[in-house]
Amino acid sequence: MRWQDREGSQNVEDHRGRSGGGGGGGRGGMGIIGMIVVLVGAYYGVDLSGLVGGGAPMSIQEQSAPRKYSQQEEELAKFSSVVLRETEKVWSDYFRRHGAHYQMPTMRLYSGATRTACGAGHASAGPFYCPADQKLYIDLSFYNTMKNELGAEGDAAFAYVLAHEVGHHVQTVLGTISEVHKAQQVVSKREANALSVKLELQADCYAGIWAHYAEKDGLFEAGDLEEAFNAAEAVGDDRLQHRAQGYTVPHTYTHGTSAQRKAWFQRGLNSGDIEQCNTFARS
Repeated sequence: MRWQDREGSQNVEDHRGRSGGGGGGGRGGMGIIGMIVVLVGAYYGVDLSGLVGGGAPMSIQEQSAPRKYSQQEEELAKFSSVVLRETEKVWSDYFRRHGAHYQMPTMRLYSGATRTACGAGHASAGPFYCPADQKLYIDLSFYNTMKNELGAEGDAAFAYVLAHEVGHHVQTVLGTISEVHKAQQVVSKREANALSVKLELQADCYAGIWAHYAEKDGLFEAGDLEEAFNAAEAVGDDRLQHRAQGYTVPHTYTHGTSAQRKAWFQRGLNSGDIEQCNTFARS
């Protein structure tokens, strides 16, 4: 990706080195079981800190601690800021052209653990979005998890993940997440999971919309979109479940299959039109 000379976002909180209490866990990666908990289980105002590893919910006490970061992590921090800025430009312009204002999200970089308005955030959760405070939370060690655990590497693969989380923010701005959460309270677990799948696939489609305009702006190089497609497939429920336990349980899916995630990302990429992302109107 041609990102090095582009501006970064002003909406970034760097809390790396401030996390403490309850242990870190970010540096060592989360393992595939942690990936199942997070990528197959939705993070919507729920404290997942007690689920990963089977322990009790941890206490988060953020403390500042001087730390020297590797060149790779510094590059990833800059890259994440640039990608966030690129999403800000695309979605601000998109909302403006449709007579609306886009309220930008904040991205918090953290190490190991952090407090959020949705409960305790942990590196085991991978990147996640909290609608209660409209923030994206990212421990940059997830980049290595993608590469080493999921076989999805490259800057465009990581950009897809960031754009997907921003997609959840777009859903928050539009009121979609609130509506879905209300609907999930009055239906069965199976039906709630199905609604979660539709929500996640729509976020994939929104990530594709961002990629549509980013490609026109010259951000992508040859092979970048293939990296993004590979990342979308890598985090499909069916692939993650099969890798973790050797079989799949479709009614427990919450994010969609590899084929679905790739297809909806591509739909957004091809159309650049939010009207083409109505996953709720399709079976």
